[in-house]
Amino acid sequence: MSQTVARSTPRTRVISLILTGTAVAVASLFLYQSAVVQSVVSPAPQYGDVLPDGVTAFDDDYAGIVNLDPALLDALRSAASAAAAGGIHVSVTSGWRSPEYQNQLLSEAVDEYGSAEEAARWVATADTSPHVTGDAVDIGSYDAMDWMAQYGSAYGLCQIYGNEPWHYELRTDAAASGCPQMYADPTEDPRMG
Repeated sequence: MSQTVARSTPRTRVISLILTGTAVAVASLFLYQSAVVQSVVSPAPQYGDVLPDGVTAFDDDYAGIVNLDPALLDALRSAASAAAAGGIHVSVTSGWRSPEYQNQLLSEAVDEYGSAEEAARWVATADTSPHVTGDAVDIGSYDAMDWMAQYGSAYGLCQIYGNEPWHYELRTDAAASGCPQMYADPTEDPRMG
């Protein structure tokens, strides 16, 4: 039996390099076009309700950030910049939430606290939660909460509930007249009724 062995000549090596280079270029172009089409089909934000650790008001890749009320987001960004100038990192642990996610949180709270009444002290329904409308933000780290409690009103950001030092909402008149008195918890908030 005889076997045919291909001879490698300079010409065949050049042709092989050209074909390999063309294949790489075509594959790269395909991947680029796929990415462009994907960005058109599914524009940012491409992440869901849950924000990973370290997300800030400047992270526009997250639905929980970009779906916040624009005035709230502007105030939050201004406050976060001022806090950063003082060495305080303001992370956002929760912002806008879908109704489905809000209902999931409520269901989990009922399981954790044993009743809907007790859960209501911590988690609102999808129909009443200011997170669902993009009107509330939860901030992370004790340093950030402390900074926001001291200086947030200058940016219109007010803690609304005494039992939730992380939960802030925009009150545009707070810079001039201070934040309104806090409710002990959401069950005292007439918006939750």
